[in-house]
Amino acid sequence: MSETVRTNTATRAEFVVDGRRLSYLDFGGPGRPLVALHGHLSEAATFTALAEALRPQWRLIAPDQRGHGESDRAADYSREGYLGDLKALLDHLALERIVLLGHSLGAINAYQFAARRPERVDALVDAEGPAALGLEGANPLGFLLNLPYRAPSREALVTGLGPAASYFADRLREDADGSWRLPFHPQDMYDSEEQVHGDHWADWTATSCPALLVHGTDGVIATEQVRAMVERRANTRAVGLNADHFVYTNAPEAFAAAVRGFLATV
Repeated sequence: MSETVRTNTATRAEFVVDGRRLSYLDFGGPGRPLVALHGHLSEAATFTALAEALRPQWRLIAPDQRGHGESDRAADYSREGYLGDLKALLDHLALERIVLLGHSLGAINAYQFAARRPERVDALVDAEGPAALGLEGANPLGFLLNLPYRAPSREALVTGLGPAASYFADRLREDADGSWRLPFHPQDMYDSEEQVHGDHWADWTATSCPALLVHGTDGVIATEQVRAMVERRANTRAVGLNADHFVYTNAPEAFAAAVRGFLATV
């Protein structure tokens, strides 16, 4: 079962995996397939500018990961759950080998998928995805638990979101009953953040396909860890950009140039 909707820049399609709808954008073109995985609180459309910058050499495909955007909520947000969705997407599209790009949560999903299925990944682009992510203090997404998920009108939801409205107002969804909601459930994101933390060094170093690590000067990966990620994994190089954690949206031209240069060598 699948559904397809065409837009000016991409094809929006969906299919069912484990009883859930998984939605994705396919930016099309004749190029090699590049699958891009967004981070927490984001969605596939965030890669629109990058898709345009990489045409026509690369056909960018980006899913709304479970519980995000147009994809249904899931019963769990485990590591294996995310990776299972990615395999289902590749199988649905009959993509045997791809390049994987991810940001934050998506970057960890990307290199963990490569660790488990190296025969399907030709190269990796890791944007701000640490090999070890501690959770010494409070969950950084704890603030979400104070936000409303749904309201009877858009205005009511924006009011309820308060200062957070500026971050999400352009991505609110209207449901069939006329109510409005966030493009993710706060509890889901809190749970997902809890489960992405940990020591993932074994997964990061499990593969040796070409890899680019893009980190922001004010990002979440410490300088020492950036150095170690390059030294401990074969065929890996790093590029630092003058940006915070959101390197691909806050430094889009520099990010696209770094990725384009790397992909030219793959």
